[in-house]
Amino acid sequence: MVDIDVVVVGAGQAGLSSSYFLTRAGIDHVVLDRSPRPGGAWQFRWPSLTLGAAHRVHDLPGLPLGVADTARPSSEVVSEYFAAYERTFGLPVRRPVEVRAVREGAGGRLAVETAAGDWSARALVNATGTWDRPFWPRYPGQETFRGRQLHTVGYTRAEEFAGERVVVVGAGASAVQLLMEIAEVAAGTTWVSRRPPVFREGPFDEEAGRTAVARVDARVRAGLPPGSVVGATGYPVTPRVRAAMAAGVLDRLPMFDRIVPEGVVWDDGRSAGADVILWATGFRPAIGHLAPLGLREPGGGIRVEDTVAVRDPRVLLAGYGPSASTIGANRAGRTVARHVRRLLAGPLAA
Repeated sequence: MVDIDVVVVGAGQAGLSSSYFLTRAGIDHVVLDRSPRPGGAWQFRWPSLTLGAAHRVHDLPGLPLGVADTARPSSEVVSEYFAAYERTFGLPVRRPVEVRAVREGAGGRLAVETAAGDWSARALVNATGTWDRPFWPRYPGQETFRGRQLHTVGYTRAEEFAGERVVVVGAGASAVQLLMEIAEVAAGTTWVSRRPPVFREGPFDEEAGRTAVARVDARVRAGLPPGSVVGATGYPVTPRVRAAMAAGVLDRLPMFDRIVPEGVVWDDGRSAGADVILWATGFRPAIGHLAPLGLREPGGGIRVEDTVAVRDPRVLLAGYGPSASTIGANRAGRTVARHVRRLLAGPLAA
C-alpha cells in the first residue's frame, strides 16, 4: 500500500481543477482516472455534439481554452484541451485506474482500493461525475419490447435510426438535442417525459445561475440526491429549437404507462408504435466506491457543505451537486484545496 496525502478520484474538469490547486499548494497527491485517455466524460460524447451545440465549457484555472472551432465535435476539442492541461501543469494523473472501494484505514487514514494497487491517504477528493451511472427507469412490460432500447451513453449518430419509429424519453438537454437530430432521419418520433420540459427565452444571467445553483446546493446540504444544475437552468430557445417547435418535433406527451412488444401505451387508450426506445433519462452520481464509509443520509444522498462530506470531513466531493456544472467544478477545485490544507494541518499532521 502506497502512502500519500491525498487521492483524487477522477480526471474530469472537477478532478483537474482540484489537482491544479493542490499542486499550487504543494500538497502531495495522485489523480486516479478510470478512463483510457484524457477528456473526462467528454471523450465519450457522440460525434454530432459539436462544441457550439454543447453547454459552455468554462476555462480550467490557469490555462484558457482559447478560440476553438465550434463546428468540431466537443469530444475532440475538450479531450485535447484536458490533455494539454495535464501536460502543462505536470498533473500526477494515472490511468486507467479504477477505484473499487474506499474504506477506513489504519491510523485515521483512508484505504483506497484500486485495480492497480492500494493507496493510504489522509484525504480523498471524489470527482467521479455521473457518466458511469446512466439511469434506466423501469416500466411495466419493458422486457417484452421487441425493438431496441438504449440510453444516451449508447448513442453515436442519428443515421442509425433512419427509417425507424423512435420514442425519446426524458426532458433534459440530451433529450432535446437527440430528438431534433433523430427527427431528421426517422420515420417518426414521439417525445415523452415525466415532467414538462423547461425552455428558456433570452440570455441566462448571473442571477438565474445563482438561483439554479442555490436550489441544488440546498438539496445536498439536506442529504438529498443532487438535482441537475443544467436541468435547473432550462433549455435555451435557439433558432433550431424554434424550427423544431414549429414542425411539431418538440410536442411532448406525458409519460406512457407501460411498454408492449410493439411500442408504448397510455392508460387513457393512446398508443405509439416504436422500433426504438431511447432513454435520455440522465445519470446518477458515481459514488458506489464510497459506500463502505457510510456517507449516505436517510434521504439517499451525501450531505455536503462547501465540498466537505459532513459525515466524514476527510472526504471532499468536487463536481457533486452545486459544483456539477463546468464553472462550478472549477470553483470547487479551489475550495477543495483550501479544506485539504486545513485538514492536513490538523491532528493527523506529521
